[in-house]
Amino acid sequence: MSNTTIQSSALGDVSHYLRERIRTVPDWPQPGVMFRDITPLLQDPKSLRVLIDVFVHRYMDAKLDVVAGIDARGFILGAILAYELNLGFVPIRKKGKLPFQTVAEEYELEYGSATVEIHADACKPGERVLLVDDLIATGGTMMAGRKLLERLGATVVEGAAIVDLPELGGSRHLLDSGLPLFTVCRFDGH
Repeated sequence: MSNTTIQSSALGDVSHYLRERIRTVPDWPQPGVMFRDITPLLQDPKSLRVLIDVFVHRYMDAKLDVVAGIDARGFILGAILAYELNLGFVPIRKKGKLPFQTVAEEYELEYGSATVEIHADACKPGERVLLVDDLIATGGTMMAGRKLLERLGATVVEGAAIVDLPELGGSRHLLDSGLPLFTVCRFDGH
């Protein structure tokens, strides 16, 4: 696996197809933010299948042990992908949502800060994990998820997302930290 956003001609067509099904909502959740809403992509059966197939084909031979998804939209993609790859699924939740002993990590995002948690027994040392979210903006959420998994002794094989917002610097930050990263499409500008 390489650090990449799909850009080749055949996969570029798929990227373009999926990108066109992502709605942009200006000034949400605050003025100046261009929110990339994946719900239209998920609502359409064909688009959802194409999206999942892109990820399944990428990871079907990756020798993974588990898929971890970040609250909340990472749960959608991550759980389906875990099922398709015949792997278990680990939720990384917002603070206060998990009922058992947890490990927490605070992080910054493009319009505030937050904390995510994982169950202390969510994965075993040495397990190979695919970390999934819907979007890479500042990279804070994915970096926090990675830190949680690594604190439990897991190895994050790659971070994966549908959308990259490269101008916010998150994908560069994640790549510079040594995390291989795969995204399906990008939106220049934010």
